[in-house]
Amino acid sequence: MAKIVIPGIERLKDWVGKEVAVTEWLTVDQERIDEFAAATGDDQWIHVDRERAARESPYRTTVAHGFLTLSLLPYLMREAVDIQGARMGINYGLNRVRFTGPVPAGSRLRTRFLLAATEEIEGGVQAVWNVTVEREGENKPVLVAEWITRRHE
Repeated sequence: MAKIVIPGIERLKDWVGKEVAVTEWLTVDQERIDEFAAATGDDQWIHVDRERAARESPYRTTVAHGFLTLSLLPYLMREAVDIQGARMGINYGLNRVRFTGPVPAGSRLRTRFLLAATEEIEGGVQAVWNVTVEREGENKPVLVAEWITRRHE
């Protein structure tokens, strides 16, 4: 899919109430899961022990951390949307985050970004995104959240 280009942060308001982008599929492989576990210290067996997960997990394989899936949002947004004219962007917060399904190792994910609201702030724009992360082959999303970002000129 082509990247959506928004020519200036002031133009974000034109997208309120609309789905701005759907990302390409991204594979969440065991290497990424292991690296996330090492970086965060969350090495629970369900994430990193392939043999035990095959025996004891209801998924019969390791699964990605919910926070790994959440942490992919900035990367996925950058891959799908180019908001021009911003000197910097920051994550401001999250509301109503839910990890609604498992992400078994090797799953392919994509994200839908719907712009729910914008608000002018000093030196920029605050945006509220309704985010849905989907797993290929599943009807139910694996993550839903309200993500608040800020772009500064």
